[in-house]
Amino acid sequence: MLSRMVSVLGILLVAAVICLLEVPYMWKKGLKKELWLFSILLLLGIGISSVKILVWTVPTPLDWITVIYKPFSDFLIHIGLIK
Repeated sequence: MLSRMVSVLGILLVAAVICLLEVPYMWKKGLKKELWLFSILLLLGIGISSVKILVWTVPTPLDWITVIYKPFSDFLIHIGLIK
C-alpha cells in the first residue's frame, strides 16, 4: 500500500511541475479559456491515473453502452429475433 501512495504522490508531483511550467505562461498571455481547459484535463488525468494505481475499477464508456442496450437485447432474445 505504501508503494501505491508513493506512486500517487509522484503523479501529484509531476502535475505540480507541469502546472509551474504552464500556468504562468498562460496567465501572462491572457489565455483564460485555455487555462480552464488545461486545469480540467489535468485534474481528470490525475484522477484517472490515481484510481488506476490504486487498482480500483474504472467504468469505461462500453460499460454505459452495455447498461443502456442490455434490456433491449434481452427483449430481442425473449421474442426470438436473436439467439
